[in-house]
Amino acid sequence: MEIAVVGRHTEVTDRFRDHVEDKLAKVSQLAPNARRVDVEVTHEKNPRLSDMSERVELTVRDKGPVIRAEAAADDRFAALDLAIDKLNERLRRSRDRRKDHRRRGADVMPPVDVRPYDEVQADLPEPEAEPASLSTPGDAVEYQLGDSPVVIRQKLHRGEPMTADEAVEHMELVGHDFFLFIDKESARPAAVYRRRGWSYGVIELDAKCSGVAPVTELG
Repeated sequence: MEIAVVGRHTEVTDRFRDHVEDKLAKVSQLAPNARRVDVEVTHEKNPRLSDMSERVELTVRDKGPVIRAEAAADDRFAALDLAIDKLNERLRRSRDRRKDHRRRGADVMPPVDVRPYDEVQADLPEPEAEPASLSTPGDAVEYQLGDSPVVIRQKLHRGEPMTADEAVEHMELVGHDFFLFIDKESARPAAVYRRRGWSYGVIELDAKCSGVAPVTELG
């Protein structure tokens, strides 16, 4: 299993890289089919955020859904420990879910890429002046809103037809508060989002995606 460690706005020492490899050794036990783990370390320069200045983001690239976790602290080693705890819990849930699916004879959900674009390479270029036309899923660009300090990040995702239940599962595995998808039954663009506790909401647009036929359940 490959482990790629990159720093965004910061340098990553060999000591930290060695520590990452030691800490991620358990990933291969929880996700034996994992091909790669991407580790991104970000340093926040704002002194007002000194207690959360070090952020670590972990992304496991497996045959199933992408599994992601992140955490922030005043020390990157502490942030790494927090992120790994979250990641291991999501890996356990994913492993147990796959076992349950195999018992039912169900297929594993298709992978959905939710990683930030080019996160294992150099920092993104300076924001463009105008929004770009994106054509390939995974492409992303940042642009500045007029003369204001507002920067908008634009990214193109591949829409995967799935049920609302599957969308909730994907959302939980990547630790997001919302998840965009194409509803398999209605062929409409939709989003699931977290409400309170274990309550979720679903929003659909009153328009159908071309090339996606609604699925009708029989029986």
